[in-house]
Amino acid sequence: MSELPEFTIDDLEPLARLDVGFFGNDDAVDLGLCAIEVITERDLNLAVDIVVRGDLVFRARFGTTGPENDPWLQGKAAVALHFEEPSLLVRRRLEASGHDVADLGLDPALYRAHGGSIPIRASGELVGTITVSGEPDVVDHDVAQESLGRYLDRNDIR
Repeated sequence: MSELPEFTIDDLEPLARLDVGFFGNDDAVDLGLCAIEVITERDLNLAVDIVVRGDLVFRARFGTTGPENDPWLQGKAAVALHFEEPSLLVRRRLEASGHDVADLGLDPALYRAHGGSIPIRASGELVGTITVSGEPDVVDHDVAQESLGRYLDRNDIR
């Protein structure tokens, strides 16, 4: 495997403010298809979920991923939704403060502060997440971010 990507708090903060304007089920499928492209191009073992308003709209599993990834997908998404920031940004902030989710009164089995989930906002409202699991968490985050970037470019949202 090549060198792992690195992300700082400053790198991650713009994703916390990203707003796509509108995001529904069809958009979730389009985003999921972008994720499939990235995963297959990079030949990665990843699972991806796109959730909209609490409803799992898109799921795909590649390589060695399976049901064992589900707690990670759900836990990372729970962090992104709770903090309204990418789960890797939450991890970096916690590392910088010397704390973990348990210190904040959250169950670490349910709230997994690891990279891979990015919240999706539409017209100022938090409407869902894209979450990726199966590789090191910085790779998971990188794939989610690249997938979201492709979706935004294709829909001329940037």
